[in-house]
Amino acid sequence: MALTPRLIAMLTLPPLLWAGNAVVGRMTVPHVPPMLLNAMRWSVVLLVLLVVGRQAIATAERRSDIFKRWPHLALIGLLGMGAYNALQYLALTTSTPINVTLIAASMPLWMLLVGALFFAERPRLWQVVGAALSLVGVMTVLGRGQLSTLAAVRFVQGDLYMLAAAASWAGYSWLLARPPASMLGNARPRITEADGQSRPWTWQEFMLVQTLFGIVWASSAAGIEAVVAPRPVEWSAGVVAAIAYIVVGPSLIAYAFWGRAVAAVGPTTAGIFANLTPLFAALLSTAMLGEAPHGYHVVAFALIVAGILVSSRR
Repeated sequence: MALTPRLIAMLTLPPLLWAGNAVVGRMTVPHVPPMLLNAMRWSVVLLVLLVVGRQAIATAERRSDIFKRWPHLALIGLLGMGAYNALQYLALTTSTPINVTLIAASMPLWMLLVGALFFAERPRLWQVVGAALSLVGVMTVLGRGQLSTLAAVRFVQGDLYMLAAAASWAGYSWLLARPPASMLGNARPRITEADGQSRPWTWQEFMLVQTLFGIVWASSAAGIEAVVAPRPVEWSAGVVAAIAYIVVGPSLIAYAFWGRAVAAVGPTTAGIFANLTPLFAALLSTAMLGEAPHGYHVVAFALIVAGILVSSRR
């Protein structure tokens, strides 16, 4: 499908909101423990999804369908909501939004690694070349543009957390793309309407089911954090506004727009737009945090985008 102004807007808004999530997260984690912030985020999202996606759990039969598939659903809840966002907020305690989003932009590399290691997916030559370019971009960020830093392996702790988050998201994505037999075709959970017609879950209903499992992991991590590293929440109007933004923008609006746009243009084209996130993060960081990008950020961004373009060649 051709890119229309409407589709371009739908593909551009989510990266802007995700960049804002990194910047707002950076501003918020000094006042709210990162694991607790993630649990708060998905708790409020859950309340919204219980309204718009409640049909997925409305009857005992539908809840039984979910319980039969709990291992797979619990795992994607862990990787997608319990781990990825929590690790991102944890990374922002010591790293910058620019670094975090640049490392996240290396996702194609992790997709290839996870696919090869766990799903017997053999990468094509151009995918390997593209992944290598993305890896060089990530190493440029980790080394702050200095080869001597890389040689001494003096990484910022937050950068390593973000590498783990990227690997977690890659696993989550592969589990969505290669689900077990119980989540394929006619074996998928279905909802019977009043007229007797059945249909699969909508995106809101599937998101609700994932969040129900994800909130268990997120809450457990927040509980462990409260015991291991107790820290009170420093409530203020700014903290409340930040949580509201994180819930509405990156969680609900971005997912809704992105899902519709990807369905229209395909993941390859959408992936190019996704890599606008580090650029937006650099602009927002400069405007809101005074953290101006450095020359190595520009080099890393160019390498990562080049990797995406090369790996998407037919």
